Amino acid sequence: MLLPSAAGPGVGFVGELSKQPSRRCVTDALKMLERMTHRGACGCEENTGDGAGILAAMPDGFFGTIMEAAGVRLPPAGQYAVGQVFLPKDQQQRDIAKRVMEAVAADLGHEVLAWRSVPTDNRSLGASAVKVEPAVEQWFVTADGAKHRQLDAEGQLYVLRKLIEAEWSAQGLGYDDAYFCSLSSRTIIYKGQLTPAQVPSYFKDLQHPEFRSYMAIVHSRFSTNTFPSWGRAQPMRTMAHNGEINTLRGNRNWMRSREGVMACEGLGLDKETLQKLTPIVPAWQSDSGSMDGLLELLTRCGRDVAEVMMMLIPEAWQNDKLMDESRRDFYRYHAAIMEPWDGPALVTFTDGRYLGATLDRNGLRPGRYYITSGGRVVMASEVGVVDIPPADVVRKGRLMPGNIFLVDFDEHRVVEDRELKERYSKAKPYNEWVKAAVSMEDIFATVPPEQRERRLLALGAESTANGNGNGHVGALPTNGNGNGKVSAANKEIAPIMALLEPLKAFGYSREALEMLIAPMAKTGAEALGSMGNDAALTAMSSRPRQPFEYFKQLFAQVTNPAIDPFREAIVTSLRCFVGPEGDITTSLPTHARRLELEQPVLTIEECEALKNVSVNDWASRVIYTTWPVAEGPAGMRAALEGICAQAEAAVDAGCAFLVLSDRTFSAERAAVPSLLAVGAVHHRLTDAKKRSRVGLIVETAEVGGVRARG
Repeated sequence: MLLPSAAGPGVGFVGELSKQPSRRCVTDALKMLERMTHRGACGCEENTGDGAGILAAMPDGFFGTIMEAAGVRLPPAGQYAVGQVFLPKDQQQRDIAKRVMEAVAADLGHEVLAWRSVPTDNRSLGASAVKVEPAVEQWFVTADGAKHRQLDAEGQLYVLRKLIEAEWSAQGLGYDDAYFCSLSSRTIIYKGQLTPAQVPSYFKDLQHPEFRSYMAIVHSRFSTNTFPSWGRAQPMRTMAHNGEINTLRGNRNWMRSREGVMACEGLGLDKETLQKLTPIVPAWQSDSGSMDGLLELLTRCGRDVAEVMMMLIPEAWQNDKLMDESRRDFYRYHAAIMEPWDGPALVTFTDGRYLGATLDRNGLRPGRYYITSGGRVVMASEVGVVDIPPADVVRKGRLMPGNIFLVDFDEHRVVEDRELKERYSKAKPYNEWVKAAVSMEDIFATVPPEQRERRLLALGAESTANGNGNGHVGALPTNGNGNGKVSAANKEIAPIMALLEPLKAFGYSREALEMLIAPMAKTGAEALGSMGNDAALTAMSSRPRQPFEYFKQLFAQVTNPAIDPFREAIVTSLRCFVGPEGDITTSLPTHARRLELEQPVLTIEECEALKNVSVNDWASRVIYTTWPVAEGPAGMRAALEGICAQAEAAVDAGCAFLVLSDRTFSAERAAVPSLLAVGAVHHRLTDAKKRSRVGLIVETAEVGGVRARG
């Protein structure tokens, strides 16, 4: 068995509390990286790695020396930026990429100071890495432009880079053709499809005695969810981590949808320019690159990097009775606007001033730190990666689940987890803002009891415009013996048929009823069994199967230990927010005004109440998900398109909740599988960037097992 501490990439950092650049900081970081070789991976060629790299503070003295030797005098530190860029090997394509960069820079008022080809040595690289090796160049520009003076230097450089990337895409240059490792006045990144030992030998800059830094993050990659590439190597522009974000697909989709409501007021850009900054989370990137894109945006919009990490990777706050109320209110407020980026991970991060690390809420990755008497700080995914005499260690420990270890270089100290979380928890009146959250009790208070009642209906007892209009769609026959009279046997079998027909219509098998539904009805818990699952793959089954049975969770199984929701209940919660979202780039009291549910499975009364909701001027609409059986299988495709069109029109009309219901099923009308219906609507609205404006509720007879509810 592969334990969590022995699975996953390697990550760590070295820092000087004095903020004085030193050569030792760089050499220690490179030594740390090489000693984490076992954490990385390689292909069939041992000299082609999954990726490795180092993020360092801007080595101003080094660049000043080498550029002056080349006849270029750089401005003082902080007034110029360096772009570390992967460009095409093809000269014509490279020239196109450079012209785009220079044109965008000129448009924004940044002066191009110089170009420099980064000296590299690929003799130690494997054939696969060399085959896709880019041209590595450095681009020197002024940090301050004339067009967006409302932003600080890093904000202006962020806009510059995003607009260049948008223009690259318009020119047909993909992410494998041109890619910014970094563009900053504070930091620079050297990385590639390398092994840890190859990093200093490939990048000759790192061997130069004048290359100094006061901090450095290193990373050795083990590709679990994406293929190795030069651009996917870590560190990313603001972070590096050694785990998996298991919620990545959902995080990406939600971010695509949120782009439709993001104003990014902190950037002060017009809508046309703002549109060019998207996608915030690139679909081609790894989970690390995706999180990095969001972390970068939120910091550029005005939040501190540590505050953003509290948003993205919150503690397990819901069931922690010992947590301060102010901190709980912070997490509760942000849960209303941002779902966690969850998964086993030790995440390191920096913005140049702060250098830190945080651990996932379950503590499924190791993180060890040392602080020395000389003001050195070392954090890594394991011990022994940097040689430190025991007599020099004044403090050491391990990062606890959900905790943040933060170095503040401006204040020359380590900020304690409790202190920084108290700072951000009390920065705004979250205790007042969370009172705007709406509960089901609030909904009930505004919906009369008669509008919340609905008796359990048998087959075809729903009268709607989608049915046949007689109130008894597909009613059961009462004269089954053929003589026109109602027999005693028919009277006895009618109630049974009233149950069996819906079960058949929604794909319930005898096995499911006996082994899953009946035990849950008796005990209120999922049935347990000790036998293995020897059933055939769903796609190879000889009988019809529900869509739920075709899908499984996508995650790196080897490096994800199982979680016991009973014994580890403190780190699990079903609490969720539903309904229109606020703009994640701002902090406003109205963002908490969403429906807060203790768990995502509604009672019939709750569902009926939401159909008649009027709180906060919310409105709801029921969309029926059935289609005429007479149209055959082709009718379902047309029905799905109609459902999606109705959903988008309802959102445009201002509806806050959509109820997708298959209550109109009958012998004449088949139900669209609920998973297909809600999936189609979700992605239609996501593609239109409208998903975050509405909450989806599914009313179906199809969801029987626990897995289907997931």
